[in-house]
Amino acid sequence: MAELKLRREALEWREVEREVVALDVGAAEYLAANPAGAVLWRTLARGCSRADLISALVSEFRVDQDTAGRDADRFVASLRERDLLT
Repeated sequence: MAELKLRREALEWREVEREVVALDVGAAEYLAANPAGAVLWRTLARGCSRADLISALVSEFRVDQDTAGRDADRFVASLRERDLLT
């Protein structure tokens, strides 16, 4: 499976109080991610697999694998729609 990673050149972002605030440079739009999204965001910033995203959510929030998988898939899909992943 291909590595998932944020497009560094497309984003400016900061983590503030366990949440992420980001600027989609191309669209000139601000994005926000809650604490679960921030965990996924940090993992994507390093580069990861889908399994890594699921593991990060399970570890941080003690949710089951299926719930983590659905949440990760929705988050990745929203970033793909904005063309923010490599």
